[in-house]
Formats: sequence, C-alpha cells, structure tokens
Amino acid sequence: MKKYFLMVAMAALILGGCTLPTKQQPAEPQQPTPPVTVEPGTPETSGQPPVETVPQPPKAQTIDWSASVQPMVAKMLQADGVQAGSVLLLDSVKNSTNGSLPVNKATAALHDALATNNKFQVVPDSQLATAKQALGLSVDDSLGSRSKAIGLARYVNAQYVLYSTVTGDVKAPTLKMQLMTVPSGEIVWSGNGAVQH
Repeated sequence: MKKYFLMVAMAALILGGCTLPTKQQPAEPQQPTPPVTVEPGTPETSGQPPVETVPQPPKAQTIDWSASVQPMVAKMLQADGVQAGSVLLLDSVKNSTNGSLPVNKATAALHDALATNNKFQVVPDSQLATAKQALGLSVDDSLGSRSKAIGLARYVNAQYVLYSTVTGDVKAPTLKMQLMTVPSGEIVWSGNGAVQH
C-alpha cells in the first residue's frame, strides 16, 4: 500500500510539472532581450464581420400644399356657371400616387384657401362629422367615391362637391380637382397642376 501511495504521489508530481530537487547548477548570465517593435497595420478582427456604414435615408421632401392649391382654387372661383352663395362640400383629398403623402395637410390647405372666398359657404367640419355618423360612415371616412361624396352633400344640403385627388409619382405628384353639382353630378369645372415642393 505504501508503494502504491508513493507511485501515485510521484506520478502526480511528474504530471504536475514539478521535479524533485536536483543539484543546482551555476546560473548563466542572461542576455537582455531586445525590445519588440510593432509595425502598424490593419487591426486584427476577432472573428467579427467588418462594420459597415449605414447609408442615410433620403430626406423627406416637404410639400407646399398652400402654394399647390391656391392657384387652382382661384381658377375654380372664376369658373362660369357657379352661383355665388352656394354651399360647398369639401371632400378629403385622396392619395392615388405610388407612395405615401400627407393628404390631410392638402385638405387643410384647401379649407384655408376657401375660407375667405365670397362664392362658396364651405360645410363646417363639425356638421360634416355629424352627417357622416348619421349616414353610418366613419368620421375618418375620406368618402373614396364621387357617389358617396354626392350622397353626403345631399344630406347636408350642399349644391356643390369639390373632389380632389393626388396622382402620379410620389416624387412629382399632380393634384387634380373637380367641382361637381350635387343634383346631377355634372362636372362644372376641373383642373390639375403640379404639387409644389
């Protein structure tokens, strides 16, 4: 048993890298090692892919809706056959472009352009919202079709509907407007123009 224990202890010492003390030899003087020079180069990557720069997204173009609608509204107010003092239902502007546009701002610009005209009385938003609810439409319904717009105009006793659509490429859209009579749906004026940036 003692032999076995001594063998295990000896094996552990050998495997552990320890050696038994031996006769010491005189130490040799060591030469100083020259300093290592490091050459600048490419930094090492530790297995990670190189960092790529993310391209900047294109800047959103701002649209001057007021400058886009003012000239068209001025032409519409000069149209023949439009009776002064008539009630006008201003339908929300539709987006039929190949992208996203803030058409709610276009509708607001139309309201502003028609606010001081002397030819039409524009149906107030509050009356329009009440009429939509009475007809079972959502308050946010943009009416989408001329027949819905004319039906709503009849409900609020408007004589005219202004139907507006933005079409074409979103980067250079065109605004199209049509003024229709409510009783017949006849288009009494239409116009289009480039949307101003």
